[in-house]
Amino acid sequence: MALVRDKDGKRLHVKSRLMGESLVSKEFIAQLNIAPQERLYPDVAVVKIGGQSICDRGVQVLPGILKEIVANRNKHKMLIVTGGGTRSRHIYTIGLEMGMPTGIIARFGSMVSEQNALMIAVLLSPWGGIKISHSDIVKLPTYFAEGIIPVMHGMPPYDYFAIKPAKGRIPVHRTDSGLIILADLIGSRRVLFVKDENGLYTDDPKKNPDAEFIPKIGARDLMERDQDDLVIERPCLEIMQNSEVIEEVQIINGMVPGNITKALAGEHVGTIIFKQK
Repeated sequence: MALVRDKDGKRLHVKSRLMGESLVSKEFIAQLNIAPQERLYPDVAVVKIGGQSICDRGVQVLPGILKEIVANRNKHKMLIVTGGGTRSRHIYTIGLEMGMPTGIIARFGSMVSEQNALMIAVLLSPWGGIKISHSDIVKLPTYFAEGIIPVMHGMPPYDYFAIKPAKGRIPVHRTDSGLIILADLIGSRRVLFVKDENGLYTDDPKKNPDAEFIPKIGARDLMERDQDDLVIERPCLEIMQNSEVIEEVQIINGMVPGNITKALAGEHVGTIIFKQK
């Protein structure tokens, strides 16, 4: 590439389409031509095991789910992601009472999610389970070639730089958002949230027995509903709508034997949320 100077001769640039642009111009960004996003690992299913819904239930639920994951390891490449759960809510409460900023509270959540990743990796270790870090994502092809089941914590790496929400100080980008960001990064065609509910409802079914089940809905339509409660974090919907590679995600009840197997095979067994054109 050619080197060019500003008209005043003070700054030297590498000549390119972005040369001298501020990168905040809406008009410029809208007309910028870019190549379609590369799907790095489209055949890798990202599977989030819920913290409060699954991990916190311990021996009553977790072994059965891990057994089903192991049973599918030869048919499907799976990257397991973990939530935080009750312990993260406990430390959030203490942090809020002590006046901690959002970034510190987000760091607390990362630590708890990482504990669950370590626990699940150890439980899966007889079948090749290992705990990996965010920076190990580029090693996924090597892991799968060796028959490894990689496990990582789901909290996105904002930590101290977490974005403060409009109200309160609990970070809005937690482990559900981390899963969606990860799926967008690797271009996964199979994105599963393993929880203790059949999927999305019009309200929290644990609190409202009259809540209606929603088998399938578009991300934009769900945002426009502005429900009081959702089964996944709200930023997930916006991330999905902005994604070039995520087509849909599915929320399934992992406590029902066989659901994970069916969902990995592409069957509709829970709630599908899809990107709307």
